[in-house]
Amino acid sequence: MSKARKPWIVGITGASGVVYGVELCRELLRQRIPVHLIVTDAGWRVLKDELGWDTSDRTAELRAQLDPDEGLLTLHPVRDVGASVASGSFLTSGMVIVPCSMGTLSAVARGASDNLLERAADVVLKEGRPLLLVPRETPLHAIHLENMLILARSGVKIIPAMPGFYHQPRSLEDIVRFLVGKILDMMDVEHDMYTRWGAHTNESISDTDRPD
Repeated sequence: MSKARKPWIVGITGASGVVYGVELCRELLRQRIPVHLIVTDAGWRVLKDELGWDTSDRTAELRAQLDPDEGLLTLHPVRDVGASVASGSFLTSGMVIVPCSMGTLSAVARGASDNLLERAADVVLKEGRPLLLVPRETPLHAIHLENMLILARSGVKIIPAMPGFYHQPRSLEDIVRFLVGKILDMMDVEHDMYTRWGAHTNESISDTDRPD
């Protein structure tokens, strides 16, 4: 019998771009990778405003949208600081916050643990597990940049929501899948979310010519 795969924690905050977090969850669940999901109150607002979700019954909507049959999704209320993911003894593969608001990014950079999302991120950091933040904000001021530098120096992967266009996207879905694919690369999760540079050519590519 194959060993069960350790879950990933996914946090969704109130930054614009909530579709990235939703698409990431869908791909992980499609690959039968368990997901422990934490959505902030502002995140729920953006799910309603940007995707039109019915948030009157949050758990039911999440089940319907992400995990109707498989039972691989665990939703944790953001105020439940006693949840499993609040402890380092609960084994996970790591955590992704996508999209990550600048408020949450600041809290993680300062080691705050005022809610479960912040506490889970702090636990992942202290346990030396992968922590990935996907900020979606523009323009950025000096405090934003300094907080990102603090996190990067602590080993956090910062993946700004900056889609590439060398894969010639034809739809908004293509742009979303590109960024989610970049996140999955940093998670070391195989995927076919987009066509990689050079995948359909035999030409050699120099370092100076290769897109990020």
